[in-house]
Amino acid sequence: MTSALSIHVRELKKVFKTTTALNGVSFDFEPGSMHGIIGPEGAGKTTLMRVILGLLKPTAGQINFKRDGQPINFETIRAQIAYMPQQQSLYADLSIAEHLDFFKELYGISEDSYQEKRAELLHITRLTEFTDRPAGKLSGGMYKKLGLMCALLRSPQIILLDEPTNGVDPISRREFWDLLYRLADQKILILLTTAYMDEAERCGHVHLLENGIVIADGDPRHLLDNAKAKSFDELFLRRGHHAK
Repeated sequence: MTSALSIHVRELKKVFKTTTALNGVSFDFEPGSMHGIIGPEGAGKTTLMRVILGLLKPTAGQINFKRDGQPINFETIRAQIAYMPQQQSLYADLSIAEHLDFFKELYGISEDSYQEKRAELLHITRLTEFTDRPAGKLSGGMYKKLGLMCALLRSPQIILLDEPTNGVDPISRREFWDLLYRLADQKILILLTTAYMDEAERCGHVHLLENGIVIADGDPRHLLDNAKAKSFDELFLRRGHHAK
């Protein structure tokens, strides 16, 4: 049975010269639930992702990783974490098949494991018939799916997605969310950021960020009921901000 990994953020602060991107935020990200970091542009969402991944050094605070509730060093689980950045850097001239082959070699995946995972990912993304198409000629939704496949190829236990549906058409957004639900069912810890307020209600647990501060945290429906708001758009508008 696969062990469960979790992430615990405590009083995290990140300052860039005169700008405070994160101001003492704390989160608990547990497996088996879709965690959404929700907030408008400039809320600190991408900074949080990059600090969790060790790409940025925090000004203050801690990030703790645990396996089955026991503390574990980040370096020991680094290979089990996948990251899909907001601006993906796929190769326009390489086809879907060539991208998968490239990441197979990059991750050192055995041929048997690769073929099985490749077939599974192409099936669930519905890209089997498009493996010869270059990334530069994919639609926005297909491009995002390719990025997700590359991230999932080595079967991570934690996946961080930074604005994964930004700029994607409504139908492709729905298909992308269907993929994420499948991953959540596998007890993978999924952490995603979005400025689309309607996507907040699709998450199992939401963490609302505004100007680097946590303004609410919990079950989406419970938060809306407590705020007597019909939507997260309304909730943020009351605070003077409007997201997508």
